[in-house]
Amino acid sequence: LLSRQSCQARLRSAEGMSLAEFLYPALQAYDFLHLHLHHGCRIQLGGHDQMGNIMSGYELVTKMTGTDVFGITVPLITSTTGDKLGKTAGNAVWLNREKTSPFELYQFFVRQQDNVVEKYLKLFTFLPLEEIGHIMEMHAKEPEKWGPQKRLAAEVTKLVHGREGLESAKRCTKALYYSSVEALEEMSDQELQELFRQATSAELMLEPGMTVLDLCRKANAIPDGPSGYRKITDGGVSINGNRVTNPETVLILGQHILKNGVSLLRVGKKNYYIIRWLQL
Repeated sequence: LLSRQSCQARLRSAEGMSLAEFLYPALQAYDFLHLHLHHGCRIQLGGHDQMGNIMSGYELVTKMTGTDVFGITVPLITSTTGDKLGKTAGNAVWLNREKTSPFELYQFFVRQQDNVVEKYLKLFTFLPLEEIGHIMEMHAKEPEKWGPQKRLAAEVTKLVHGREGLESAKRCTKALYYSSVEALEEMSDQELQELFRQATSAELMLEPGMTVLDLCRKANAIPDGPSGYRKITDGGVSINGNRVTNPETVLILGQHILKNGVSLLRVGKKNYYIIRWLQL
């Protein structure tokens, strides 16, 4: 480790190098040795920034066992600003649905810029190169349709979560960005929780003559008194994507309460409340 130019440069720098950082390659090398001895692992795969750590593992395993082992590095995936995408950077995209929902995965790829979308189509999908070329040609003629991004998002989401996951992502997209009541009615509890991770959930009984004001107060979505009343009259409240400005509006089944027994209440721009109605 001391012979490496990267280590020497860090040790000579004003910041220096912590013991944990210095020993990290040795610990990763021992991981490779353990996996080789106990599980027959002969290949270590990582981003090209892991070249030094993988080489440490290669040297340790070959010296200790005499077995041929291998390291493979792949190009790093970076953001549009050139920052690495990953756990350490805090911007990782996960295959685990509990960490990144199908909707979040779909939206991540839909938002990719033109300068990387063709590269991502080649890296992350199994589309033939000729088809990718055609997609990019059509995009040059109609860039406003975001064709490559939508195709990329669909292919990756389907690959990771299956066709059901892709349909789930599309339902969530319609519900959130297009205020589709039909999409909201078809959403499962899991999809609602994934789409509105920070939303407050509440279970309420529908009482005769219950109004929008009653709903907001029972859900603790607005403050008591005149300020909460004004919150509604000023247009700060919507139910199922539709703005409601009359606090005395009586809740109607099929409009304010969907067929799946749920209401999506939004107060302000980002405060969501998932209301589940009991004994409808």
